[in-house]
Amino acid sequence: MAAPLTEEQPFVVERPGVYLGVPDADYHRDPVPGGSLSSTGARKLLPPSCPALFKHWVDNGQEVKAAFEHGKAAHQRVLGVGPELVLVDRDRWDTKEVKAQVSAIREAGGVPLKRADMEQVDAMAAQIREHPHASKLLDPDRGQAEVSLFWQDPETRVRCRARLDWAPDPGPGRPLLVDYKTCDSAEPEKLEKAVNQYGYHVQRGHYLPGARATGLVGEDAELLFVFQEKRPPYLVTVVELHPVAKRIGEHLAREARHLYRECTTSGRWPGYADDVVLLSLPGYVENRYQELM
Repeated sequence: MAAPLTEEQPFVVERPGVYLGVPDADYHRDPVPGGSLSSTGARKLLPPSCPALFKHWVDNGQEVKAAFEHGKAAHQRVLGVGPELVLVDRDRWDTKEVKAQVSAIREAGGVPLKRADMEQVDAMAAQIREHPHASKLLDPDRGQAEVSLFWQDPETRVRCRARLDWAPDPGPGRPLLVDYKTCDSAEPEKLEKAVNQYGYHVQRGHYLPGARATGLVGEDAELLFVFQEKRPPYLVTVVELHPVAKRIGEHLAREARHLYRECTTSGRWPGYADDVVLLSLPGYVENRYQELM
């Protein structure tokens, strides 16, 4: 791995590799000259999104939402790195004074939290440390958090980037990369729907090629997901995707790279469809009117 960066170094990616200590804001602004494709970007290119929405997202950024900040806070407590969590211990957040305080914290790169939210993410981190598998996968003595990867896809020549929540230190056995997710339900059947809805199989299909291309891991590596509920008792489920889900995710990630190359080469970022679309009613509606069909 590359040496950690210092705050004095403005971060620009001059060569592919593995980087530690890349500030969150630097990574998300895309420090690759000319631009690069991230896992989030790959998923925004593909249906049910489209290249036009991806381009708008790149050009305009993403609105700060409370749910995103809670996820950042949980990551910071669980992984031990990330933005500073700042307690704003006030009953009301809608006053001019508190709004200014919250805005200043965000401008400085921190995450403002109410006391209940601070106690919640502390409890979530404690529960991770009690889980028999998650605690070992995220053992701070056996790996690195927030590892940034930058590489060029050999097939499409697209420059890519990824930010691993956790990468293990070199050692015996199969290397297991880890991505930590907060969720409403960690029940396995609900997670099947969440993986499909949020494209986590595509994320795996983007991360693993990057980890291999940068020499971080070999061909035998795997990416596991640690899902944790956001409500007490903060249940945890560790997931390895089924082989079929892996193949689908790898295929879609590859499709996203090809689509990104086409759009960046042509300068054209199409919407959902260019032609007239023949639209049916939902199947459950058509089933009510079988006699008309």
